[in-house]
Amino acid sequence: MTSRTLRVTGMTCEHCARTVEKTLNGLPGVKANVAYDRETAQIDGGDGLDLAALRVALAPHGYGLETLAGDAPRGAAIPHGGGLHIAIIGSGGAAFAAAIRAAEAGARVSMIERGEVIGGTCVNVGCVPSKITLRAAEIRHERGHHPFEGIARSEEAVDRRALLAQLRGRVEELRGAKYQKIIDDNPRIALLRGDARFEDARTLAITDRTGEVTRLTPDRILIATGAAPMIPPVPGLADTPYWTSTEALFADELPARLAVIGSSFVALELAQAYRRLGVDVTVLARSTLLTRDDPELGAALQQAFEVEGIRVLGETEAHHAAYQDGRFIVNTNAGQIEAERLLVATGRRPNTEGLGLDAVGIKTNRAGAIVIDDHLRTSAANIYAAGDCSTMPQLVYVAAAAGTRAAINMTGGDASLDLSMVPAVIFTDPSVATVGLDEGQARTAGIETIARRLDLENVPRALANFDTRGFVKLVAEAGSNRLIGAQILAHNAGEMIQTAALAIRHRMTVQELGDTLFPYLVMNEGIKLAAQTFTKDVKQLSCCAG
Repeated sequence: MTSRTLRVTGMTCEHCARTVEKTLNGLPGVKANVAYDRETAQIDGGDGLDLAALRVALAPHGYGLETLAGDAPRGAAIPHGGGLHIAIIGSGGAAFAAAIRAAEAGARVSMIERGEVIGGTCVNVGCVPSKITLRAAEIRHERGHHPFEGIARSEEAVDRRALLAQLRGRVEELRGAKYQKIIDDNPRIALLRGDARFEDARTLAITDRTGEVTRLTPDRILIATGAAPMIPPVPGLADTPYWTSTEALFADELPARLAVIGSSFVALELAQAYRRLGVDVTVLARSTLLTRDDPELGAALQQAFEVEGIRVLGETEAHHAAYQDGRFIVNTNAGQIEAERLLVATGRRPNTEGLGLDAVGIKTNRAGAIVIDDHLRTSAANIYAAGDCSTMPQLVYVAAAAGTRAAINMTGGDASLDLSMVPAVIFTDPSVATVGLDEGQARTAGIETIARRLDLENVPRALANFDTRGFVKLVAEAGSNRLIGAQILAHNAGEMIQTAALAIRHRMTVQELGDTLFPYLVMNEGIKLAAQTFTKDVKQLSCCAG
């Protein structure tokens, strides 16, 4: 009879110990007694113990075995090995959400960042600077184009450098308060600088700028490396000083003319912002605006853009790009476009190259995104992924929710992320907000629907604002009349969409939604009125009729 005491890695709770014990006792000739408080397994075997076989049996469950400095006698106290160690590659929204939750659970966290600053896309070059830019552009536009008589209109030139200084200041402030301070104040979270790469399923090699390599062997690993702008293979483009969204947000000067290649949310938000800051803007859309959404949204948004003087070229592809004498020349199937600056905003690609994913059997899709399940697990044991580097929607609030749930699972819990209903907002003006299914998506899913569209000229608050651009569209399941989707085009539609999201979450019918009390005068009343159009002609109702 062979008896050995081994350290069990990866356990975070008593349930883990019972899982390890059950797995080991299921092997022929093995009797195991696992103690969570000691992090050990006392294992007895008949004709010797095959340590490799024991590890193979535990690996699918996320646990490992390590030898101690000599086999301890039965019942001997074994000191803790420092607790669970989690490594997180990246320092964006998913990474920090995971780090905070893992540290709260008692884990030791090593966060690895290869860039100069922490915080990821959102605070540094995404959500925060873009929304500052959009709001500033909106204010300038309203000063010159507001609808109210008796109030002077004006369009002064923009002091770009002053605006940029304010933007940079707020970005640095938020990065310090919401990211750096968390690391500084939490002794369980350590930041390592360098490029991380898998040497094997348990080992990460981190190479810093000097070439020095540090190796970690954590119990769990989370990949949260985000995404970067995807550049289309347009001939000549690589040889030009084109902009990505980052350069557009932090440009020192405003050009006279801007051409934009792309028709998704980043392209459209920045195109309108630059137009409202006084720039002549042309958008090159390979198909139509917002091709993934209800066609009515893209058509109505294009109409609003054209009213503001934005030139939108649909069904247009760039065939060649060149830069000479301080201007870009873009040849397209719609003719030649010239501009002082060229913004390329055609989507984002996952940052997964160079991680050595193949070496550890982590599956990716054709775009390079890491394939995960609803528990954020990859195809490799003990390795998780969250955020824009994975197959989930590239939205920061989805990434943060995923990071939190990944941490729960890495520390012994059981949390899943339901992505069946994700509200999304495009911060143009009017803005676009969607949740659930549109008519086309429902048709593809084999769901028969009833849909109603309410133009904003029927919403009292829109009339009071003298801004009736847009509509509210609701999609209900035929028969049950249960709300399954909403598409809104309106000023600040993002402030409205969560009402529809909650109605879908709680399986409300459009009748129940239409009977719900809404305050008056608010834009959100448009959702109530749209729900009422399933059974009434709202044009025949008084302003606040219930």
